[in-house]
Amino acid sequence: MALPDIANYYLFAKAVRCGSINAASRELELPKSTISRRISQLETEQGVRLVHRGRQGLRLTDVGEAFLVHCDALVDAADSATQVTQHLLAKPRGRVNVSSPYAISQSLLTQVLPEFMTRYPEIQLNLMVTNRPVNLLDENIDLALRVRPSIEDSSLIARPISDAPQTLFAAPKLIGDSIIAEPTDLLHYPQLSLHYTSGRYGYVLTHQSGNRTQLQFEPRLISDDMILLREAAIEGQGVVALPNYLCQQAVAEGRLQQLLPDWNLPVGIMHMTYPHRRGLKPAVRVLIDYLAEKLPKVAERAF
Repeated sequence: MALPDIANYYLFAKAVRCGSINAASRELELPKSTISRRISQLETEQGVRLVHRGRQGLRLTDVGEAFLVHCDALVDAADSATQVTQHLLAKPRGRVNVSSPYAISQSLLTQVLPEFMTRYPEIQLNLMVTNRPVNLLDENIDLALRVRPSIEDSSLIARPISDAPQTLFAAPKLIGDSIIAEPTDLLHYPQLSLHYTSGRYGYVLTHQSGNRTQLQFEPRLISDDMILLREAAIEGQGVVALPNYLCQQAVAEGRLQQLLPDWNLPVGIMHMTYPHRRGLKPAVRVLIDYLAEKLPKVAERAF
């Protein structure tokens, strides 16, 4: 009996995880033709079609889904074996794919990643800066930073980093000599808001005494870009609720002012999220540990 070519199993699992042969080619730095040929060889060896190829990527057959489970185990075993050698070498290396929103990237990561790169010169960081939700498994992301009240996806490990309190801000030139003493006073001004899929916009405010109130409004500007919202607020285009770390400097310079300091908005939590696997590459592990140490300190100064 001929020995199976384990590389074919590995390439099959990697291609499926990446979603397409093109994506696998980029990650593995192998020609597309090589990966495609290897998967075809595997199907010939098994005597059954494992995937359907199409413009939308790879789609598993029923047999392919069952077959993938065991191929995934081979990939995990190979990754674990690599971890052993890297731990022995005590020198993390390789590429780490990271996703971050613009606000965290521009306000916090800029302060900590250069030192990490100096400390670990053989680790290559591939930072995807986007405000859209990313699927870590489908998009081959090793680590994502997110600000959410909680992370519900059971396929991910969510490690809280820091609270991310929000505050209401506006430019002094927008408010002028007026006094905003109660939440309803906000409705005399235009509002700027992050995008909410529900289509309902408003504030939930809790007073230090415990009283709670809700306001609804139609924003003048809706965007997923917190930097854009901040700059629009600085130009006097409306009131906005943003994380404190994003507006600290503008407040210190007098370009923004805090509104209703006795009222609190819901507090978000900055998380690091990563796939729930049996092991992590050493390069990913050291980045997680580094960010867990550095980001809370940077965030605390900003809050």
